[in-house]
Amino acid sequence: MPTNLSGLFLPITTPFAADQEIDADGLVKNLGIWNQSDISGYVVLGSTGERVNLNEREYIQVIEIARRAVPETLTFIVGAGQQSTRGTINEIERAARAGAEAVLVMTPHYYRAAITQAALIKHYTAVADTSPVPVILYSMPDLTGIKIEPETAARLSEHKNIIGIKDSSADVEKFADTVRLVLRDFAVLIGNGAVLREALLAGATGSILAVGCVTPQLCLEIHHAVRDGDNECAAALQEKLTPLARAVTKTYGIGGLKAAMEMAGFVGGPVRAPLERPGESARFEIRQLLDEANTFVKQATVSEPRAVASGSKTRV
Repeated sequence: MPTNLSGLFLPITTPFAADQEIDADGLVKNLGIWNQSDISGYVVLGSTGERVNLNEREYIQVIEIARRAVPETLTFIVGAGQQSTRGTINEIERAARAGAEAVLVMTPHYYRAAITQAALIKHYTAVADTSPVPVILYSMPDLTGIKIEPETAARLSEHKNIIGIKDSSADVEKFADTVRLVLRDFAVLIGNGAVLREALLAGATGSILAVGCVTPQLCLEIHHAVRDGDNECAAALQEKLTPLARAVTKTYGIGGLKAAMEMAGFVGGPVRAPLERPGESARFEIRQLLDEANTFVKQATVSEPRAVASGSKTRV
């Protein structure tokens, strides 16, 4: 059972070499750097990890490489979710054998008209009934067109093997409704860096943020400022995070995130076609936003250092 679903989690990228094969050394290098930060854990092979562009052998390979490189003190979550309930159950079994402590399960979406909220309840209940590891719901309407509504999350929060939800929308009002309706020990995580502060103020347990892969400290400082009731500081930090978060997700996608990672000293590498890396003007924009964000957080932490939150595991 994963025991820490508070704080910041990194939905990591999958590095590829020039021939688009998995860059195992690059993955281990990145994890070694992130392991030194005060994050709470990882999501491997979520949407940021290009799961849909990997075959089943590569899926297991990445999980096993990452599992060996991540210390037991950090929570290790793996992305999962096929279009059928049966396929999802089978994928989760493989992920668990490879080392997943929990699975972040994307909504099915291909037959969109058939994916009602009632269908989602049946799907996730069947998945959780058989899953050997705890299940975290994953609502990513920008990619899937499917939302997990607050009332649906509340129903599913009653299942003992469903322990949380990641909401990657920017709908803070519905996010707050989810927080209000789910069981008290159910984790509600924000997956959209552009609304991190607002989600934390609305009661988010933690965050799973792609932008955290390039500037984890800025994300952590927003967590700390909200925790400490320093709304002015949190708002100023969020102002710097928002444009960078949008640039490396919605605007320039995973290619933009990998470019930013290289600027920050990580291994980025290619994306798999048909995804593309950003052009020169986009890279210039990303570098400016990253430099501004990092400069601001350094100034903020020097002028008003904050206590670092513990990364040790505690039961949710």
